[in-house]
Amino acid sequence: MKMDVPLSLPDIGEREREAVDEVLRSRWLSMGPVVAAFENKIAEYVGVRQAVAINSGTSGLHLAVRALGLGEGDEAITTPFSFVASANCLLFERVQPVFVDIDPLTLNIDPELVKVKITSRTRCILPVHVFGHPAEMDELTNLARQNGLFIIEDACEALGAKYHGKQAGSMGDMALFAFYPNKQLTTGEGGVILTDSDQLAGLCRSMRNQGRDAGDEWYEHSRLGYNYRMDEMSAALGCAQLSRVTEILAKRQAVAKMYNERLSGLDGVTVPYVAPGVEMSWFVYVIRFDPAINRDLVMKEIAGRGIGCRAYFQPIHLQPFYRRSFGFGPGDFPVTEAVAATTLALPFHNHLTAEEIDYVVTNLAEVIGQC
Repeated sequence: MKMDVPLSLPDIGEREREAVDEVLRSRWLSMGPVVAAFENKIAEYVGVRQAVAINSGTSGLHLAVRALGLGEGDEAITTPFSFVASANCLLFERVQPVFVDIDPLTLNIDPELVKVKITSRTRCILPVHVFGHPAEMDELTNLARQNGLFIIEDACEALGAKYHGKQAGSMGDMALFAFYPNKQLTTGEGGVILTDSDQLAGLCRSMRNQGRDAGDEWYEHSRLGYNYRMDEMSAALGCAQLSRVTEILAKRQAVAKMYNERLSGLDGVTVPYVAPGVEMSWFVYVIRFDPAINRDLVMKEIAGRGIGCRAYFQPIHLQPFYRRSFGFGPGDFPVTEAVAATTLALPFHNHLTAEEIDYVVTNLAEVIGQC
């Protein structure tokens, strides 16, 4: 019997509904006390001094670039295997993204390649914790320290992940989480900037709110700013979700474990790699196919059987805008391109049942056998 198994679903319960309803019954829908409460809770969870809530992870990345003073003539080294925002945020401030290829196991930026790309114009390293697997932060932090560079830690997919005991989001000069509905925690739309610097946090609070400084009058603007604020309803949803974070992450771990067990013997399929010393925070569940398997045909066939799936990611350097603007082309980052051509995200959310996983795996095996 055909089933409908969506790619992702948010985990929203009565606690979340009550939290949002309480805000709706209050006098504050924006710029009220719940945003501050959410900031305090998530800073405490990650173990940093400051958290600044914003309306998206992309906005947070942009503010981090501005707060660190990066601008035209500067370079930042980052990965081409990510969502496009992790590179676009540099272009917003005319910073040159310098891509380096990825580790074929972790799918994160390769520190050895970062090392050879550092120049006199390099100001920042921007690693991405792809799919919730932390990058090699010890090596990257050492490189940054030796060369006087900033680290912006894109942890948008990795809330709850740990690297040798350190929480994702606590290891850079600045870090970001995002809370889109397919993330571990959701606020609908939204994100948060994390830092131990009171000065950087203050700058971001000003810039997210049209450039107003603390103490400014309503129509007084001390610097260029934006409307990147998080609203009170989103923050209330975030507070409720954060109160359940241990439960939510455990559910995702359990789903990943079921997939690992059922896929372990399937020829031509590799399950996600988790490096020693890493505690994965499962954002998505992405498998890799043997190059002899036609990933796109498999994706089409299982989608026709009601199974949500998606190719993750398309290389940033091969996006039309980046090819036109910088002259990138196929072959520039071969590991990234090979991975991107062979990965597939399977349905993954907190309430995925064993029956649904069996349906996905059975149909995946059947389709691979026919390709």
